[in-house]
Amino acid sequence: MTEKLPIEFGLDTFGDVGSDDNGNPITPAQSIRDIVDQAILADELGIDHFNVGEHHRNDFAVSAPDTVLAGIATVTERIKLGSGVTVLSSEDPVRVYQRFATIDALSNGRAEITAGRGSFTESFPLFGFALSDYEQLFEERLDLLVELLKEKAVTWTGETRASLTNQEVYPKTERGAIPLRVGVGGSPHSVIRAAKHGATLALAIIGGDPERFAPFAGLYRESLMRFNQPQLPIGIHSPGHISDSDEQAAKEMWPQYNASFGRIGQERGWGPMTYDHFDNEVKNGSLYVGSPETVANKIIHALKSTGANRFDLKYSTGAMPQSQMLKSIKLYATEVIPMVKQAIGTEITLSY
Repeated sequence: MTEKLPIEFGLDTFGDVGSDDNGNPITPAQSIRDIVDQAILADELGIDHFNVGEHHRNDFAVSAPDTVLAGIATVTERIKLGSGVTVLSSEDPVRVYQRFATIDALSNGRAEITAGRGSFTESFPLFGFALSDYEQLFEERLDLLVELLKEKAVTWTGETRASLTNQEVYPKTERGAIPLRVGVGGSPHSVIRAAKHGATLALAIIGGDPERFAPFAGLYRESLMRFNQPQLPIGIHSPGHISDSDEQAAKEMWPQYNASFGRIGQERGWGPMTYDHFDNEVKNGSLYVGSPETVANKIIHALKSTGANRFDLKYSTGAMPQSQMLKSIKLYATEVIPMVKQAIGTEITLSY
């Protein structure tokens, strides 16, 4: 059998607290307002998706992505609005469903949920959860969210929250369903779990050649068939920055990348960040940094090597100023995406 899926492009932001053009820090509040302007530009330029992440740290402004998305919903017209990710392990799935059903209403059916365990752990003590329950929390809450998204009466039993018996949850959406993606960092079990639930696979590829994730894409396709699920999209999430030339893009991103990942590295006991590491990831790995042509060629390689049909560029890194991010978004929409579509078309064909 063969099936065609459209090639789609998105943008991801974690809402890093930014700076002005002179390098002076701006407030978290201004950073959030800037995100809204970034989404408006992406909508005007015809980008398919805009995703906002969740963090609970002072270097990121967004702890409630659904609230930001609700604001964006009222000032955009066509772009699909999602989380990137909703940290489901420390969330109540009922409230996740209700908030995204509200976004779906405000946006006239453009909401999308990406559920994940997240790469940071601050939400666990903040909301009173034990890290030792990390796996069970996500397993149970994903199972419940999948049932809630069917928009029917739910009967569910688990150990990490109160059970539900024939429980209706409101509001219902006009279209009857909200799309669900599951963010995966490279665990085969996570890939199989996404397929079992009939959720779209979102591969977070933040280092190394994306080709090494091809086995996970293949496992997902095989698992969908095994669970009698339809063939679904596969998305890639990777960081990057686009400017007029390779040199200019690297010059703009390196200080922010160094500061942001250097801080995280210190917290996690990693070695110091070096420019050689950064440069190697730009040239050979999963940092999509460079001119429009360079970034387009890297995206083409990523999509072809994995069989993915969606690419989301995480365009915000550290305290990058608004002017640089808006330019990167514009170049992505007006130059990179057309180059990719010209090279590989507007659809991929699956054979299975």
